Amino acid sequence: MSSTKAPVVVIIGASYAGNGVARGLLNSLSKSIKVVLINPSDKFYFNIAAPRILTNPDAFRPDQYLLPIESAFSSFPRGSFEFIQGSVYAIDPEKQTVSVSGRQMPVSYDHLVIASGSTAASRQQSTLAPTKATATGDLQADIESAQKTISKAQSVVIGGAGPVGVEIAGEFADAWEKRRADAQVTLVSASHHVLPMLKTGAGVAAEKALTKKGVKLVTSRKVVSAKQPNGSGKWAITLDDGDTLEADIYISSTGVVPNSDFVPSEFLSTGGWVQVDDELRVTAGSQSKHGRRDQLIYAVGDITTHPVRMSMKVGEQVPIVVANLKADITGQGKRATYVQNPKIAMMLVPIGASTGTGVAMGWVVWSKLVSLMKGRDFFVSKAAGLGGLKQ
Repeated sequence: MSSTKAPVVVIIGASYAGNGVARGLLNSLSKSIKVVLINPSDKFYFNIAAPRILTNPDAFRPDQYLLPIESAFSSFPRGSFEFIQGSVYAIDPEKQTVSVSGRQMPVSYDHLVIASGSTAASRQQSTLAPTKATATGDLQADIESAQKTISKAQSVVIGGAGPVGVEIAGEFADAWEKRRADAQVTLVSASHHVLPMLKTGAGVAAEKALTKKGVKLVTSRKVVSAKQPNGSGKWAITLDDGDTLEADIYISSTGVVPNSDFVPSEFLSTGGWVQVDDELRVTAGSQSKHGRRDQLIYAVGDITTHPVRMSMKVGEQVPIVVANLKADITGQGKRATYVQNPKIAMMLVPIGASTGTGVAMGWVVWSKLVSLMKGRDFFVSKAAGLGGLKQ
C-alpha cells in the first residue's frame, strides 16, 4: 500500500473520463484523499470541435480548445491533487505502481483508474489529422502541422462516413467554398448510407446536405489501402472494388484502437480493450496472479470493452466509477452498476455551420436546430464543463 496517509487514487488519462472522475472524487473527498492525474500533455484537447479546428484555423483561438489541466483543479485543498505530465509505460498490480516516462521512481497507488482512451485506427496510413489527443505531448504543434497541410491541399478523400467523417467533410466543404471549382471533397462510406448508426432518415438528410455543398459521395465501398507513392506528393486510395482515388490528403475516420500498450495483458480482450465488470472494475480472469489487488483497478471511457465509444457514454460511466471508488475508500454508500445501452438516444452532426442532422429520442433532428445547438461553435463555449475541468 502507499505510504501516504490519505489513500492515493492514480488516474491515467486526462480527457473527458479521467478529468470527470478526478473532479467527482475531489468534490466530496478532497480532504481525505489524494488524486494523481497523469497525461502526456498538460493541456486538455476539446476534440469535439476538431473538424472545424483543423479545416478553419481562424474559427477558434487555441486557448479555447486547448485548456490547461493542472490549474483547473487549483481550487481544491493543497495536497489533494497532483498533475504529472508524462506517458505511462507500465502498470505493476503486485507492487501497486505505475511507471511514467521521464520519472526515475514509479508512482504508487491505492486505487487506480485507467482512462487512457483510444487513437484513430489508421493514423499511420493517412494524413495526421488530430481528431483525438496525440501521444506527443505537444498538441498545439500537431494541430498546427495538420492545419498547414490542409490549407495547402486542393483535394481530400475522407474514409469513413460516421459522425466524424461527415462533420469533417462538411467543414472542408465550407472552408473550400470559394475555391470549389478547383477543390474536391470526397467521402467514402462502407455502408449504403452515411451515418449508418443512426436512423436512415438522418443519413439521407446528411447526404442531401453534403451533395448540396459539393461533396462527392462514394457509398457501399471500403478503403482497402491508402499510400503516398514516392515523389508524387499525392495519396492513392484503393477501394474494395479495385477503383483508385487520388487526392492531396487522405483522412481516415474508420474507427479507433485502444491506448493500452502499458496495460498488463491479462486485463485485455483480444482486441486490446480493457475488460471490466458491471461496476467498471477491471477483470483479469483465471490467469491473474495478483489476487485481490486486481480489485483496486477501474477503467472508464473509450479504453473499455464497451463498444459505443462516444462522449455521451463516457458521461454515463464517470458517476459509476466515482460512486464505487467512494464506497471502496470510505466503506460507505451504495455501489453502482453500469450496463451500456447500445442505442444512441441523441446525436447532433453539424454539416458545416449552417446545417446538419442527427437524432433525438428516436426522431431525426431539424437541420436548423443542429446548426443552432452545435454547428455554430461545436460546443467550444462549453469546453471546460464538458471536459471535466469546471463544475
